[in-house]
Amino acid sequence: MERCDVLVVGGGAAGLMAAGRAATRGLRVTLLERNDRVGKKVRITGKGRCNVTNACELPEFLQNVPHGGKFLYGALHLLSPADTMAFFEGLGVPLKVERGNRVFPLSDRAGDIVEALQRYAQGSGASLAMGVRVKALERSGEGFLLTGYAGERFESRAVVLATGGLSYPGTGSTGDGYRLARGLGHTIVPPGPALVPLEIRERELCREMQGLSLRNVALTVREEGRGKPVFSELGEMLFTHFGVSGPLVLSASSRMERPEGGRYSLHIDLKPGLSPEQLDARLLRDFGGQSNKNFANALGGLLPAKLIPVVIRRSGIPPEQKVHQVSREQRRALAALLKDFSLTVDGFRPVEEAIVTTGGVALKEVNPKTMESKCCPGLFVAGELLDIDGYTGGFNLQIAFSTGAAAGESVCLS
Repeated sequence: MERCDVLVVGGGAAGLMAAGRAATRGLRVTLLERNDRVGKKVRITGKGRCNVTNACELPEFLQNVPHGGKFLYGALHLLSPADTMAFFEGLGVPLKVERGNRVFPLSDRAGDIVEALQRYAQGSGASLAMGVRVKALERSGEGFLLTGYAGERFESRAVVLATGGLSYPGTGSTGDGYRLARGLGHTIVPPGPALVPLEIRERELCREMQGLSLRNVALTVREEGRGKPVFSELGEMLFTHFGVSGPLVLSASSRMERPEGGRYSLHIDLKPGLSPEQLDARLLRDFGGQSNKNFANALGGLLPAKLIPVVIRRSGIPPEQKVHQVSREQRRALAALLKDFSLTVDGFRPVEEAIVTTGGVALKEVNPKTMESKCCPGLFVAGELLDIDGYTGGFNLQIAFSTGAAAGESVCLS
């Protein structure tokens, strides 16, 4: 039986931050991680580059947290994005700011962030126990008794649950925290996918373009019966065997509710830098130098190879028609297609493929300043396990860091 002041369950962004903060205060801290190393999910974020935070001011940050933003005021004042940047640079990890105020390590290595967090936690005095998956967590006197699946037993005065949600279960996020929190009296808002790829009705078309990455395109999402778009941004997206993914699509998914049944449609502007008139002029120039070619062979300078057959079919222009025979009406219809290449959303991919999980421990049952449970004193909840989720751009990792810091600063104060 191991005894300590604080048990932190989960060695991700929130757990490592909480462990370090608590240990810095002189508390005996043991962090339990079910994997053989900490930060497994952090290592794959941002395509392995790790979008650490977003270098924006607090009002803008909260605008990018559609669910649970108000709850974060206290935690973000304790550890703001600027504080997070200073924290990592103080640990020897230089950072850089990219488009949209996204912050990355200068090395583009997510491992640098994980290693810095681990150094911080252990350097502050926290002990790390690898390969421990929690089977049961229960009250024991004025503290807690935790039992692992391999028979491990730990006693502590307080517990910080930072197990993550359901996304990327291969990293260890299999929903254990929901079970443990529910067992100690918490309400769990049903988990679902947030920031998730989309399944598209025109699946064969997407499969034909599988692997094609579109850069510098504009994606607009429209909802049936609603005039104003629900989403519209410039960026990058990817075609897959089931539909679409990539940064633009993940961001768009967070603005959609119950996307089944064709409720939403995607509209891709393949040439957002050109007005319809400018695009028509561009087509005239391109066609002018290829007047004797077949139409199918005249789009190579305008579109990626995988996209050309699909555009030809959708344009209705016969592929063998000579370029000089393409009429003004056909050309303008082609330009309109390039400015609005549409797809129908059939649904979200499974929650296991989501970057972030929506749902989790109900916020009304957690103190927003300390992250302590209102249902079970001495229990603290941090990170993705809480019913909070933000858009892409570093917001979700910052939520993990800030709520983890709040828990670590508050645990065992009484």
